Amino acid sequence: MTQTDSLQSRLGLSKRSIAGFGLTMSGFIGFMGIMTAEVLYPNYSTRQDISDLGSTRPPNPVIHEPSATIFNSTMLLTGAIVILSAYLLYRVMDRRGFPITLAVFGFGAFGVGVFPGNVTPWHGLFALLTFFTGGITVLLSTRVVSRPFSFLCGFYGGVSFLTLVSVFFFGLVVGGPHPLEFLGGGGIERWVVYPLILWLLAFGGYLLAKSEDTTRDIRE
Repeated sequence: MTQTDSLQSRLGLSKRSIAGFGLTMSGFIGFMGIMTAEVLYPNYSTRQDISDLGSTRPPNPVIHEPSATIFNSTMLLTGAIVILSAYLLYRVMDRRGFPITLAVFGFGAFGVGVFPGNVTPWHGLFALLTFFTGGITVLLSTRVVSRPFSFLCGFYGGVSFLTLVSVFFFGLVVGGPHPLEFLGGGGIERWVVYPLILWLLAFGGYLLAKSEDTTRDIRE
């Protein structure tokens, strides 16, 4: 029996329940951590990039404490919990593609915490990995849940992914201002990130509500 199975047995919870609890907590930690870092950051505006909370970009990076520590720790903890939850789901789900993309999403978030905004190009690469795989993961989740929740997952994933794609489309193809330019870069980024956080909370709750019988799950 693995350590996970032993813990599962002691708590009387299924792998699906533990994963649901983890994803719900990761969404809570992500949202509250970002909000707390924003409040403690001097003169912070939501028009700024979210990653500015950890550090602004070179050549003259600005780091404000305790916001930087709170934000980076939030990303590390959120990413680690998502990865663990993805591992548990991989063990109980027939569709293996979804938990794999979920794990990559968590890995991206963890990398954002390891490499703050002043660490180039790694921060930007991990941020893009988080955004892209996050949207794809949420869209894929529509295939592992029942209706009408699948519609909500499709909505969250669609808003996040289409907003991200539109940034590249207007920046590289059209070469003109983005329709949401009035929100600032940080405002547009939040249209990508916040649907993912809301999905973590909602999907985790769904798993908790739909969890399988503990005895049956342990036999798997």
